[in-house]
Amino acid sequence: MLFDGIDVTRATPAQRRIGLVFQHYALFKHLTVLDNIAFGLTLRRGAARVDAGASRAKASQLLQLVQLDGLGERYPGQLSGGQRQRVGLARALAIEPRVLLLDEPFGALDAQVRNDLRRLQRELRVTTLFVTHDQEEALELADRVAVIHRGRLQQVGRPDDVYEHPSNPFVCEFLGNSNRFAARADGGVLHLAGTALPLADGRASGAVLAYVRPHDVELLRGVDGEGLLPVTVDEIHVVGSLVHVLARLKEGHDAPFEVHVSRGQFGALALQRGDQLYARLSNLKLFPATALGPEP
Repeated sequence: MLFDGIDVTRATPAQRRIGLVFQHYALFKHLTVLDNIAFGLTLRRGAARVDAGASRAKASQLLQLVQLDGLGERYPGQLSGGQRQRVGLARALAIEPRVLLLDEPFGALDAQVRNDLRRLQRELRVTTLFVTHDQEEALELADRVAVIHRGRLQQVGRPDDVYEHPSNPFVCEFLGNSNRFAARADGGVLHLAGTALPLADGRASGAVLAYVRPHDVELLRGVDGEGLLPVTVDEIHVVGSLVHVLARLKEGHDAPFEVHVSRGQFGALALQRGDQLYARLSNLKLFPATALGPEP
């Protein structure tokens, strides 16, 4: 293990200076919030030793940083889940770590904790390794994303690059909702459900898996259907500012696919169940039909 090119594999935990935030808080129930935060400082020895007064002063500063000022004398059992996780973060920061490790720290917690972490990470500029199964969390917080499946690294890159240019079907399906179709590509044309759709990239050929995100599907009414996919509206669900539409391809291709439209588009189209429309697919992602591979 290298930090800044220095091998710290055989260094003691204190010498490595790694801050760790656990998934389930792991606070000491018999210690106050201040004492929990200062715990790592009390373990220092020799030249790195910090006296009790300085440790508590440092802990008080970190309490303000994580917006828990005034709660220092409480015990973990007197805090909410979000407050406990903030204490765990402050404790990890107290040792001034060179690397911060976060093990799924925000499961079932409010989004504000996530926003605060992003703010603190920018302010403190601490290299942070964040483990999560929440795709939105990863895309929102990370500067670089590494997708791992069955113990194998699938893709590494900037969040927008990995999202827009997935290296394989697993990455495409894992990072955000995607519709998947079995189709055939030939000479710049995608043959899907009996419809010929133009392809921007004509290099794909043969049996393919075609993926399209729900927000990359445009529903159209009263247009010439050439190069468009005929669909029937099955279900409509209003979700905040978006409307989730479940549509179905023509008979013989019953698998529904999801389309996201804005409230404005929904009103303009006057969508109702049973409507027969056309769909324009954009930003299609194609993979060889064999790329999905068998499930274990």
